[in-house]
Amino acid sequence: MSDSLASEIKKNLWQQDLAIGRSPLGDAVRADSLSIALGVSNLGVVRPKDVRDFPLLLFFDEKGLGLQQTGKGAPGPVRAEFVTGKMGYRREHGGGAGQLVAKAVGLHKTRATLHVLDATAGLGQDAFVLASLGCRVTLFERNPVIHALLADGLERAALNVECSQIIERMTLRQGSSIEWLSRADEVAADVVYLDPMFPHRDKSALVKKEMQLFRMVVGDDDDSEALLSAALACATYRVVVKRPRKAPSIPGREPTTRVEGKSSRYDIYSIRALPGG
Repeated sequence: MSDSLASEIKKNLWQQDLAIGRSPLGDAVRADSLSIALGVSNLGVVRPKDVRDFPLLLFFDEKGLGLQQTGKGAPGPVRAEFVTGKMGYRREHGGGAGQLVAKAVGLHKTRATLHVLDATAGLGQDAFVLASLGCRVTLFERNPVIHALLADGLERAALNVECSQIIERMTLRQGSSIEWLSRADEVAADVVYLDPMFPHRDKSALVKKEMQLFRMVVGDDDDSEALLSAALACATYRVVVKRPRKAPSIPGREPTTRVEGKSSRYDIYSIRALPGG
């Protein structure tokens, strides 16, 4: 099966499972626009627990856009959130300087302002940490559902006085990062950061709500090897790949070194030394 056909099948699967809905306080205009853009049904004002025909909703309420399961007892929505919650806490307590992702990118080794290309942005949490620490970050998220969540989160954060300067250092782009990297020159970014979805082997393992929903929409990234190859061709100083701590490295070139945490690790592919700043 070709990559394009597999991608189209995956796309059609989430279109069958997903609808747009909103609360009475949700933005009707944005709901209509997103429904048209994604090619999915707009249910109007609904309560997620009452929806039976679609297992997933992109739901607009007074807090913005969220992705959530439907039916009674379903967990609450997943959002791209930078103002409050975990991201808000990190911003208020040093911006994430102690995070392993900052060490893996090499921020402790340079005072230069690095341009980081986050090729698999997801909900943008790692990108926000890096932007909080002064990096200029370009974000790619190819799945249209996750891209919509991320765009909404960035727009809301840009209106917050404490976040706006950080968001100014973050640029969200449309499309596939692989395609963009394949057309880019050899200095597309100082550091390319990858956090691909990996095959989930343990069927009985409990995974957090965010990952459960991501798998329903995204599945696994089966082209991570091609993405790593494209990243290595375009990064100036290094490529950083986030992996589960015990997972194998992406096939191909062996990492130069690793930074390990309790549940995940960062494989670092060094190209040349970071600038002193």
